[in-house]
Amino acid sequence: MAKYKIALLPGDGVGNDVMEAAQIVLDKLQLDAEYINGDIGWEFWKSEGDPLPQRTVDLLKKTDCALFGAITSKPKEEAVKELSPELQNKGLTYFSPIVRLRQEFNLRTNLRPCKAYKGNPLNYRDDIDLVIFRENTEGLYAGIEFHPVPHKLMNTLLELHPKAKKFKDTPLEDMALSTRIYTRKACRNIVTSAFEYAKKHGYKTVTVVEKPNVIRETSGLMVREARKIAKDYPGIDLWETNIDAMCMWLVKNPQNYGVLVSGNMFGDILSDLSAQLVGGLGFACSGNIGDNYAVFEPTHGSAPKYAGQYKVNPTAMLLSVKMMLSYLGEKEMADRLEQAIAHVIEEGKVRTYDMGGTNTTIEVAQAVADRL
Repeated sequence: MAKYKIALLPGDGVGNDVMEAAQIVLDKLQLDAEYINGDIGWEFWKSEGDPLPQRTVDLLKKTDCALFGAITSKPKEEAVKELSPELQNKGLTYFSPIVRLRQEFNLRTNLRPCKAYKGNPLNYRDDIDLVIFRENTEGLYAGIEFHPVPHKLMNTLLELHPKAKKFKDTPLEDMALSTRIYTRKACRNIVTSAFEYAKKHGYKTVTVVEKPNVIRETSGLMVREARKIAKDYPGIDLWETNIDAMCMWLVKNPQNYGVLVSGNMFGDILSDLSAQLVGGLGFACSGNIGDNYAVFEPTHGSAPKYAGQYKVNPTAMLLSVKMMLSYLGEKEMADRLEQAIAHVIEEGKVRTYDMGGTNTTIEVAQAVADRL
């Protein structure tokens, strides 16, 4: 019997290409694992009306963690139009399967390292080593939205909040409402995770990135809890920055920052900006981590126009594999993989198109495997 059971969720488009690259490296590492493929993505939405079938959820519950490729997502109206004819007019609504996974398995921490590797021609600077902690289950991504706004909800808003009067004459069908809900528990969890990571890995600062001067209640709750938690970590400074200013400072002085922590939407923005500083989404790995389960994925999309061409950079996926190995406690194996990836980047002989090369996804993966 294998030591680990790992679910492989290739998903859509280039998710399949980079998953194949990951398997080349995992085979070379000889991780003692059983790999089980699961169904997820756009094709299952079109054919079954569910991009995350229940059989896949049941499968994940029998595994130690999952490695995920990429998915295609489209707006609500477009998604409905692509359903197979027998599923039309059934009241089905598309909801992102990766967001559903995060919520269903309470994968409350989204961890996104953004590290510059020497020799990468796309680096903004060579001394960037950022780690972003993004709260993964609440905020604007919780999916509590309305369009049109129900009469009962609008009447309640008019009763409870004076600023709602601005919208009292707006037709409800002309209004959409998305909620941004933060809980004290989630704020404390994500900030504590950030400080624990900083303590373990030697970072001197944790920067909480929100917008409490405008979004007073939700951002304010995050900042207030961060100040309390910071008192338990002497030697690690708490910095506070507004999201708009943080974007400017990351472009100007990214080397000044180590661990950043934020809510769902702002954390998403920060991680993509930071990824570009170290070469783009082809280098952007991530882990969705809960108390009992984790899903690791590159943060790029499915790029349908490149599907099956083996053109995209697999480094983000290979670094996600490295994160998965660390999660499983295979530190030595994780370190060897990162060293092999760094060597291939620095050597510069094998590069995909985004780095100015002509090599394929598989050739990059094979170069890393050969280095191992």
